[in-house]
Amino acid sequence: MGLKLIIAKDANGVGKKTALEIINLLKVKKDAVLGLATGGTAEAVYPHLIKAYEKKEIDFKNVKSVNLDEYKGLDPKNEQSYRYFMNKNLFDHVNIDKKNTFVPSGIGEKEKILDDFNKKIEKLPRDIQLLGVGPNGHIAFNEPDEVLHANALCVKLNEKTIKANSRFFASEKDVPREAFSMGMGGILKAKKIVIAAIGKGKAAAMKELLTNDKITTKCPVTFLKLHNDVVVVIDQELYDAIPELKEKKANKK
Repeated sequence: MGLKLIIAKDANGVGKKTALEIINLLKVKKDAVLGLATGGTAEAVYPHLIKAYEKKEIDFKNVKSVNLDEYKGLDPKNEQSYRYFMNKNLFDHVNIDKKNTFVPSGIGEKEKILDDFNKKIEKLPRDIQLLGVGPNGHIAFNEPDEVLHANALCVKLNEKTIKANSRFFASEKDVPREAFSMGMGGILKAKKIVIAAIGKGKAAAMKELLTNDKITTKCPVTFLKLHNDVVVVIDQELYDAIPELKEKKANKK
């Protein structure tokens, strides 16, 4: 167990190999609880899950899911909400019962939203958690900071994350400044974690995860070192951008 690294040729390969971790689980556990994510990395993964479903390799009828986060202030019908993203990119294409899918609400009283979120995390232990990572090492909306949080929280997004997410909006000013996010403790409660990263822009963060044993709140992804079953899937471009990985491999020979 521990941390396993898989290198794929390109973004499509990363999506395929990441999806395979979920597909293999669903083949043996029909009522699995999936921890799901959004964003560019997830967009590479979900088409492969849909394809496996269409080929009747997997079935979502008894599957439940919990998502990592949602923008504060966006209702589910907003095209930039993560609930809308999940419906459009996965749920509408498979036979999952949407009543069995949980994306935290972006609308309503903050404390109630967080209370509901924390209860859902406790009630539905995830068999696998899909993660992406930001260039600054954030996972979900756990941003680099002096402290990180165990429970779900409402986060003020930092400028780097707002800028990175602006590609999904008409302009940067349209990006919400706050989001509800699963905390680090919630993420680490999943039985297995699969994290995918694509492109050399993620090199600094992934170097911190893959090449040393330091854990720091300044790079939240490093907390995955505390978990005993993590699969990391990266593309060749990202692998080549971290020379220390090749050195590490050479030293093992």
